[in-house]
Amino acid sequence: MLSDDYRLVHFTPPGSACSIIFGKGMISAEPGSAQGLYLIVSDVEQARAELVGRGIKVSEVFHDAGGLLHHGHEGGDAVHRDAGQERIAGPDPDRTSYASYATFSDPDGNGWLLQEITQRQPGR
Repeated sequence: MLSDDYRLVHFTPPGSACSIIFGKGMISAEPGSAQGLYLIVSDVEQARAELVGRGIKVSEVFHDAGGLLHHGHEGGDAVHRDAGQERIAGPDPDRTSYASYATFSDPDGNGWLLQEITQRQPGR
């Protein structure tokens, strides 16, 4: 049964084995309560440029000094790391997979993290 209280869009990026479902009336969580949502991209600078070109406010590309992004929320965007991890401007100098990021928030205030992965590690 169709209803104005329940709507969804099921989005599968081209070539992806994963999907994202956006919608209304699917869950009881408040808008903006989802933080640390990852979108995996093959080129973080290109993905960032495309989002900026569509009028979305996106952080500059960065990597962290430890080479790892840890769990915890910081400063209103989807960047997660332990204290002592330093955010460094620009992509990882070696363009190592899993090491370069950019963040943005969707119109509801949910926090997203673009993560560049060009080569998957075994078991991931």
